[in-house]
Amino acid sequence: MRFLLRVLFTAIAIWVVTLVVPGIEIDSYGPAWWDVALTTLGVALVFAIVNATIGNLIRIVAFPLYILTLGIIALFVNAFLLMIVHWLSNLIGFGLELESFWWGMLAAVCIAFLTWLITIVTRPIFGRDRPRER
Repeated sequence: MRFLLRVLFTAIAIWVVTLVVPGIEIDSYGPAWWDVALTTLGVALVFAIVNATIGNLIRIVAFPLYILTLGIIALFVNAFLLMIVHWLSNLIGFGLELESFWWGMLAAVCIAFLTWLITIVTRPIFGRDRPRER
């Protein structure tokens, strides 16, 4: 359930970022609003899978760089992961479109911030803090 909520929150963040950042857009497979919504959910799902697999592998290998740069390398890793999602979208013909790596970096920062903000705001609604059974 938490994974699906995270994908939904990421989809909302990606949609907002496509409205604000000019270098990123969603190329949907159809003109209707639900086509754009389903494409955005698909992009968020692909981003979650890429982040969970390739992202964790990169974070493990680059752990010394994370320590050396005090975590600043995470901005580059997240932008690289967005570029992978862009590349996968180009393979299937629709999805996430990025103009350059630097727009990807700005978009990655905005997506991370918005996902964090949505999670904080909705935490009381979905009850993340549950009492433990003894």
